[in-house]
Amino acid sequence: MNCINWRSRNLFPNISQNILSDWRHFVSKCLLIALCFCFLMIQPAFAGADDDRYDGNIFVVYAGNGSLVPPKETLATALSEHKPIFMIFYVDDSSDCKKYAIVGSEVQAFYGRVTEIIPVDVDTIPVKAKYEPTEPGYYYSGGVPQVVVFNPDGKVVLNKKGQVPFEEIDDRFREIFDLLPRTESVELKRRSFNEFSSELRQ
Repeated sequence: MNCINWRSRNLFPNISQNILSDWRHFVSKCLLIALCFCFLMIQPAFAGADDDRYDGNIFVVYAGNGSLVPPKETLATALSEHKPIFMIFYVDDSSDCKKYAIVGSEVQAFYGRVTEIIPVDVDTIPVKAKYEPTEPGYYYSGGVPQVVVFNPDGKVVLNKKGQVPFEEIDDRFREIFDLLPRTESVELKRRSFNEFSSELRQ
C-alpha cells in the first residue's frame, strides 16, 4: 500500500511537468507559425519617384519641404488680398507629381515671401456642378501636375498642365514683379529707376 502511494505521488508531478512542457512547445510553435505567416502576408511598402504608389506627402518626401502643405491661405483669401499666387494641383500617388514637387519648392525659395503658394491635392476638391472663380476647382482642368499663376489683379497669367519648367513660371513672376529678364540677371533684381530715366533722356 505504501509502495502504491509513493509511486502515485511521483507520477502526478511528472504528468503535470509533461503537460506544462508540451503546452509551452505548442504555444511557441503556434507563435512561430503566426510570425512566419505575418512575414509572408505583409507586402513591403517600397515606393519611389518612378511609381504611382503613395508613400507620404510629395512635398515632404521628394522636395524636403513640409512648409508648403497645408497652404497658409485659401485661394479666396489670397485673391481678396490682391497677392500674386502660385497654385499647383497634385496628387500624392502620381509619379509625375513626385518628380515635379521640387519645382514647387523652387518657386517658394525664390518667391515665397512675396507670393502666396497654394498646393491643392485634387482629391480634396469637392465634386460640384459649378465652381466660383475663388475656388481651386474652377481652374482645375483634369490632369496633374497643373500650375496656375495669378497676378495681383487676380488675372491668370499662366495655366498649364504637365512638367512646366521653373523658368516658365519664373518668367511670369518676373513680369508681375517687374524684374530684369533672366538673360540679364540670374538673381531677382528689380529694374532700376535710373535705367528708365536714362532711356527717357535719350
